[in-house]
Parts: sequence; C-alpha cells; structure tokens
Amino acid sequence: MELKILQEKQNPLFARKEIQAEIQVEVSPTKAETEKMLSEKFSTQLECIDLRNIKGEFGSNNFKIIAHIYSSKEDKEKIIPKPKNKKEKK
Repeated sequence: MELKILQEKQNPLFARKEIQAEIQVEVSPTKAETEKMLSEKFSTQLECIDLRNIKGEFGSNNFKIIAHIYSSKEDKEKIIPKPKNKKEKK
C-alpha cells in the first residue's frame, strides 16, 4: 500500500487538517485500514480522524481519500453532528 498526499490544508477555524490523498492498493481499502494508515502517517490517534470519502474508479487500483484530522477528540465531537437516534438514546 502506498499513500500519497495530494493536498494538505490547515483549517484553524475548525482546528483540523483537511487532507486529500491517493492510495494505491489491489483491493478496496476498508475504513479501518485507511484510518490506521492516516494515523501512522500524521502521528495522531484514531479518534481524531474523520474519514469523509473513499472513491475509486472502475478497473483502477487508485483510490482518492478525503479526510479531516482534528487536533483532539473533543474538537471532533464539537464539530461533527451526532446522528439523531444516538442523541435520543442519551
């Protein structure tokens, strides 16, 4: 697996890095595998990564990834809305 960073942008308003990357693998990467690769690359915890999208083209081994890496778990929880059914359970 090869991870190549296409664009990295710091967003101080939301306390996060916005990452666009490309990964080259034989089979479609899972969300867990991709998050683990990003956490190793940027030396962060898995809880701080919000994987927005994994796109692949038919017949290609290249997948484009869009992810947000927050500075802390608390910042991530403040910004990302919780699903309605999880709000009702609490």
